[in-house]
Amino acid sequence: MTSPTLSLDASTAASPLSIGQIRKIVFAAYLGNALEWYDFFLFGTVAAIVFAPLFFPGDVPAVSLIGAFLAFGAGFVARPLGAVIFGHIGDRYGRRISLVATVMLMGLATTTIGLLPTYATAGIAAPIMLTILRALQGIAAGGEWGGATLLAIEYAPPKKRGLYASIIQLGSPTGTLLSSGGVALVASLPGNAFLEWAWRLPFLVSIVLVGIALWMRWHVEETPAFKQLAKEDKTEKMPVLELLRQVPGRLLIGIAAYLQCNAGFFIMTAFMISYVTKTLGLPSTVILKAMSIAAVVQMIVLILSGRLADRIGAVRTVVIGYVVTLALAFPIFWLVDTRESQWITLGMIGALGIATIPYAPIGNLLARLFPPHLQYSGLGLSANLSAVIAGFMPALATQMLVISDNQSWGPASLLALIAGTSLVGALLTGYVTRKQP
Repeated sequence: MTSPTLSLDASTAASPLSIGQIRKIVFAAYLGNALEWYDFFLFGTVAAIVFAPLFFPGDVPAVSLIGAFLAFGAGFVARPLGAVIFGHIGDRYGRRISLVATVMLMGLATTTIGLLPTYATAGIAAPIMLTILRALQGIAAGGEWGGATLLAIEYAPPKKRGLYASIIQLGSPTGTLLSSGGVALVASLPGNAFLEWAWRLPFLVSIVLVGIALWMRWHVEETPAFKQLAKEDKTEKMPVLELLRQVPGRLLIGIAAYLQCNAGFFIMTAFMISYVTKTLGLPSTVILKAMSIAAVVQMIVLILSGRLADRIGAVRTVVIGYVVTLALAFPIFWLVDTRESQWITLGMIGALGIATIPYAPIGNLLARLFPPHLQYSGLGLSANLSAVIAGFMPALATQMLVISDNQSWGPASLLALIAGTSLVGALLTGYVTRKQP
């Protein structure tokens, strides 16, 4: 067994590969991550406009909507299980084999959703099958982000960990762009084509995209850091149990620090789609196009934020990001409430673009919390235990909207509370890791 040393330097062994080869490996990790998030976000993108009427029909639209969002939340409940399973594989047997397995599981689950019969055809079996497949998506996602981020950090030169980590985070806006753009494309078909059959196309395309990601990951080298741990027999037989035994307090801090990246994001995407289409009565294409533009801005901000983290440190960058997010919580909704497409777009740029500052270095920040031999499990559980809360944010935000009599201050207050919680988590991370390089 190893002592719980917390220095990132201990987890980074010298790589025999050239910078060009390392960049190809990081790109493969990014691409696989992007396609996994495409699959995972696709469900949230169509939850309100497709799954609610087709899989959870009823006389009360709000009840159908909440049913669809609860199925959406099932993916988040399952994510900690994925973090345990793939965290065990990644810390015990290697990052590569775990990342190959996650992309296979995600692709199969997503493609099958595109083949499901609706409630009109299969009755109650339809929403049950949909929820089970969503849970499988969650298990796959639970093992994805931590592994891809760790792969990039372990290959990164010490002074470029922020930048390399931010490249992996580009997978999220890429997935958002692909999913919202794909749905917007098929939603523009004439008549009722979208609800009758075209909504299935973005799900079925997944099998091709995931096949590409799987091929790339199959050819990825295992990280030198893990090879060194394995060579020195410093891997744990039960890494998750050791994590809970050695550093449980740091895991709680990690959950708080990551919460906004999960919960805030799904208020600004899955719930916002519902808010704009159901409450404000605007066409779905308005918010989907706004999200697509915002996702492009998010990519730019992520790279800039990653570079900033390499200059001033991950902790300071994340703290700045959460302060900005807290300040923007109400203005974002005020802009959307104008019902004007240009102001809605500006609001979404604030939500997904400017407020994404902490997302770039959050993986680097969380890796500082955990010993090298437990980092896969630590990153995965921090992100995915916070995801259990995040998965129910669209439903909770809908309830807050009801409480506030359809006024946006309800969900905006929820967003501010989440940003404040993550700000505290980031500050605590800085405090407990203040002596680390």
